[in-house]
Amino acid sequence: MKYSLLWIKDDLRLSDNQALSALINDNNPKRMAIFIYDNETYNLAEAQRWWLAKSLEIFKEKLKNLKISLDVIHEKTPKVFKKLIKDKFFDRAYWNKSCHINENKVEEDIKKILNDNNTFFKEFDANLLNPVEKIKKDDGTPFKVFTHYWKKAEQIYLKDNYKDNYKHNFEILEISYQNSSKDKNIQAIYPKKNWYKKFEKYWVPSEENAEKILNNFVKNNIEKYAVNRDIPSVNGTSKLSPYLKFGQISAHHIMQKLLEIKNKKVGYRKYINEIGWREFNHSLLHNFPEMEKSNLRKEFNIFRWNEDKKLFSKWKKGLTGYPIVDAGMRELYETGWMHNRVRMITASFLVKHLRINWLEGEKYFRNTLLDYSTANNVSGWQWVAGTGADAAPYFRIFNPILQGEKFDKKGEYVKKWCPELINIPDDYLHKPWEMPEALQNEKNIIIGKTYPFPIVDHQQARNSALKAFKDLKK
Repeated sequence: MKYSLLWIKDDLRLSDNQALSALINDNNPKRMAIFIYDNETYNLAEAQRWWLAKSLEIFKEKLKNLKISLDVIHEKTPKVFKKLIKDKFFDRAYWNKSCHINENKVEEDIKKILNDNNTFFKEFDANLLNPVEKIKKDDGTPFKVFTHYWKKAEQIYLKDNYKDNYKHNFEILEISYQNSSKDKNIQAIYPKKNWYKKFEKYWVPSEENAEKILNNFVKNNIEKYAVNRDIPSVNGTSKLSPYLKFGQISAHHIMQKLLEIKNKKVGYRKYINEIGWREFNHSLLHNFPEMEKSNLRKEFNIFRWNEDKKLFSKWKKGLTGYPIVDAGMRELYETGWMHNRVRMITASFLVKHLRINWLEGEKYFRNTLLDYSTANNVSGWQWVAGTGADAAPYFRIFNPILQGEKFDKKGEYVKKWCPELINIPDDYLHKPWEMPEALQNEKNIIIGKTYPFPIVDHQQARNSALKAFKDLKK
């Protein structure tokens, strides 16, 4: 008897996993799962290699309890399937369709290979609320404006209500994987540098932890989400994004949990819209795949970006001299995550104040974010730069001083990630360069020594950016 095969990708969960349920339901006692690791996918995403490896260790133990072995294979996906077919290893395969465009292309190749060899397979739309190709305007063209897209997409989702015959929820158990035998193929995924080890202080990349976070968020935080989501010093966001990226929780499960809320206040609506933005971003990349590596708005192709590597390096290291920007970049390097409001501030600073190409910032975020998603990251950067769909206008330039004063009034966020500013007086929290020299000496905060001078003058940088972007419009 041949195996029934489960092809695991970004769906490392038992609950709400349609492909896994289908594997169980086909009653073949010979069941096996494979995860195919393509180094090209993760060679520029070092932080995510930690999350992936740790998650695979946990998920392997979970599948073992269901009497399903998990094989992690380092190879190109088509080559793996061709070999397994040649060896007559399996006669049916199941998988959940990825919501990432590059993976979709691979899936199409695999479907052709299986069809050419008369091998049964079934794929499921399990990682987005709606199939990515389903939401279109009445004339069949894709949406470019979020509000119009989400109005239709949410209506369709609520109408269809995700009904199918393959959905089962397995009991989620705490798995003790620390003492399990180490899989050398999983160990090989971990980054070579040890900097990632600090992530373990902040994250537990498991399905059950995602569930705990969701329950706590719905119970304690969603009511004030509309306000608190903009304040980086408080626990105001769900921080479910890495779990969503690797499928340790599904968008459908989150939506169903939210729909159970009886008193749906403004925080509920705001959070629902964030789920909608994720859907919209994937729709954009599906319909406009060129935006992954180039401007969606082609007029920006002639824009002259600054290529100053020293400025870019100081931005990455959190040494710009603007506390809210520096705090964000240091939080990212330390934890593999950055507060969403601060992501916009830091991105705007790079693109508008330093006028460095958004592609450079996107590349750095890709390497350091645990929740990196091509669709979300590219769409977010193009929104800030004004080069994408439904983008911020060119004249919208975040003032890092005012942003800090508005969203980190007491400096709790800044002082956490820039501890050299711990004693700074409130009046100079977000503009420390204005501190009198005597006060600097008294507080032991020497601008230019213990904390850097601003690498650009805000007003001058803003004026230069406005002129450059305005000239492009002529």
